[in-house]
Amino acid sequence: MGVSAVCPVSNSRATGLSRDSHRMPRMSRETAILLLGDQLSWSHPALQQADPETAVVILAEVREEASYVRHNRHKIALLFSAMRHFAEALQERGYQVAYYRHEESLPSLLAACERAKQQWRYERLLICEPGEYRLLEQMQGWSDTLGVPVDLLEDTRFLASRQDFSDWASGRKQLRMEYFYRDMRKRYELLMDAGQPQGGKWNYDADNRAGWREQCEIPPRSESEQDDITRAVIATVEAAFPEHPGDLATFRWAVTHEAAQVELDWFCEHALPAFGTYQDALAEESPWLFHGLISMYLNCGLLDPLPVCEQVEAAYRRGHCSLSAAEGFIRQVLGWREYVRGLYWHHMPDYRERNALSAVRPLPEWFWTGDTEMRCLSQALRQSLDLGYAHHIQRLMVIGNFALIAGLSVPEVCDWYLGVYLDAYEWVELPNTLGMALFADGGIMASKPYAASGKYIQKQGDHCKPCRYDPKRVIGEDACPYNSLYWHFINRHNALLAQNPRMGLILGGWRKRGDEDREAVLNWADRTLEQIETL
Repeated sequence: MGVSAVCPVSNSRATGLSRDSHRMPRMSRETAILLLGDQLSWSHPALQQADPETAVVILAEVREEASYVRHNRHKIALLFSAMRHFAEALQERGYQVAYYRHEESLPSLLAACERAKQQWRYERLLICEPGEYRLLEQMQGWSDTLGVPVDLLEDTRFLASRQDFSDWASGRKQLRMEYFYRDMRKRYELLMDAGQPQGGKWNYDADNRAGWREQCEIPPRSESEQDDITRAVIATVEAAFPEHPGDLATFRWAVTHEAAQVELDWFCEHALPAFGTYQDALAEESPWLFHGLISMYLNCGLLDPLPVCEQVEAAYRRGHCSLSAAEGFIRQVLGWREYVRGLYWHHMPDYRERNALSAVRPLPEWFWTGDTEMRCLSQALRQSLDLGYAHHIQRLMVIGNFALIAGLSVPEVCDWYLGVYLDAYEWVELPNTLGMALFADGGIMASKPYAASGKYIQKQGDHCKPCRYDPKRVIGEDACPYNSLYWHFINRHNALLAQNPRMGLILGGWRKRGDEDREAVLNWADRTLEQIETL
């Protein structure tokens, strides 16, 4: 079979790319650039230095990258469509593009580079450093295999380089995001006033924790229209990945830089004013509430982080949103996003093997269906599986919290998060899941476990009203499972948690309870864990 999609681009919008590569003559290019599916940015370092007249750009929809975990079909479709659209944009700027569609059945990125070398006879290969350690390991031997120099370029699309983070971390006993974030604010002069934080405080998180009680109208979300390329991709993904989660009938995502910017503009205009107040809220009637829905675009290159932060800052300075809303958003991008990426590379490759709490319980099957009677968990799971999206409190305090207090297997939970979400790549998923949600790194990332009972979930929204379980009860058939499992978690990790000064009050309260009371709670929790598949 010949290469099914090598430039020039055809006029067919159904495929976006030519299928006549086997008829094309062998050509020569000095340089090849491999663009990964999560690197679709004009600020890609290789695009910044390469000459379109002498370079060929390689883009490939390969089996390995689509299926090394059970990636959500929304994610696969988003990346395939965005890659095909970016290939067209590259050609419009004068680049030759070697594009290999999924139908070509290339097993790996290396195989794509080998195929392109046969066609284009390039003399060197430029690659931006990947976001996942497994790929970096694979690339170490590519030069020998391909017989050409392979230059691995620093990923300049982030606001803190790996070296920047390493320098910041050097000599620190604790690597807390808050202090990294403050340094980043100063460095990029975002929400600063004469060298001091705007409003006199660095962090307005305390103003951003309101629960949802239907206090205001939720604006209807904008949706990007599907073109022929996206519709063709959706058909391919539905046929090729039938066992993967994701209901593509609900596909609504932007697949070009221009469309992603439209989504950001809509957020800043319509949702940002209420984002700060309700960013931790849980709502029955909306999966989105006032969230930006742009992390997937940042993480695949359709948006760049600094212009995004600057646009939100500008909205605050013109009086369109509160300081707490702007700061809360910028903290997510400039703080958390950059911090977790730095933390990932600082601690890999050993970080993935950590399991400080010895959590080994198999993942319940309903994690892949959402079929549980716990209303908050069912809604968060179904939404995640169907749409590839859940906001940070759903991920951390509903799904992650349950996984933590139930002692679910760390590798299984991490692979689930990596597969299910649109914005998930190991550099961002692993610290957030293993470190923050599961406390499996022993406190490198989080200062305490993010464990909570059903009372927290009840406070944040309205899921508990239609739920068969009662958040006020700890024991009994109608008791919220989060309650007994929370105390079971506290009890079984008593020795470790006792070393944490932030856990003193909780541990003291547990010890003061009568022996009979504690035994009843623990027995009920044991029963709950034994019947976990039927919750």
